[in-house]
Amino acid sequence: MALTRQVVSTLQDDGTDVMGPDTLAWHYPEQNLVSGSLLTVEANHFAVLKSRGAVLGTYDTGQYPIQTPDKPLIGGFVTGFFGGNSPWQYEVLYVNRAKLLIRNTGIASSAEMAEMSYQVEYYIHVDTKDDALKLTTHMPFSGHVIGSEEVARYAGPVVEQAINQVIQVTPMEQINEHIHDIVELVKEHLASFLGVYGITLNDAKVLILPKDERMRELISLRAFGLSELDAVRYYVALKMAEKGLVSAPNMAVGQPFSIGGQTMGTFPVPGAG
Repeated sequence: MALTRQVVSTLQDDGTDVMGPDTLAWHYPEQNLVSGSLLTVEANHFAVLKSRGAVLGTYDTGQYPIQTPDKPLIGGFVTGFFGGNSPWQYEVLYVNRAKLLIRNTGIASSAEMAEMSYQVEYYIHVDTKDDALKLTTHMPFSGHVIGSEEVARYAGPVVEQAINQVIQVTPMEQINEHIHDIVELVKEHLASFLGVYGITLNDAKVLILPKDERMRELISLRAFGLSELDAVRYYVALKMAEKGLVSAPNMAVGQPFSIGGQTMGTFPVPGAG
């Protein structure tokens, strides 16, 4: 509980910033601010000042005195009537304006119902004070921090829907041929969705692979120009080679393997019946 003027800042006692590269927004934990306290906003932050749900102001980089009905000299007497808490509760919400990296992963099914794993990475940032206000209005705090993982949870269904829109009607072997269409569709859906929260999408990349390791190796062999039958034969040969089987080269070239040389026939044994 603060009864005197204070400096409201994201900097900690050791000089480090509490808002790291994974923090989109941070709720200043102290609410009992007195009049004359200084609100400090660093160069890569925005700040939103609220009182009992109402937005009092949005701030860019700088230092601003907070004017409240409270008075520092009598603050202790006033809070005494409210069980030690100030009747004028204020919230300071800081918003990170630096670019943050968000990741979404999941499973989708191809046209043959083969499971494909996808990974989507994209950069976001909050561009203006109005966007910072949108973020603090539409994305509630479940604690004191809105992190990059929380943004990923919000955007996860949108990413999944955009990817499935293409993958579910595309044969597995042709998915990478449509990767540009998938990336553009994901960017379009994400930009529209995140815009509601005041978040700007900068760039996105999409990686899609068969979930099954065996299928990934077969497709890699097919990328060398092998037919389906040759790809399977080379795949089996590689597995045989890993086990140390000497017949692995025969499997690779499709030739039979026999132990020893040609049959020498039979010879009569002298003295035998």
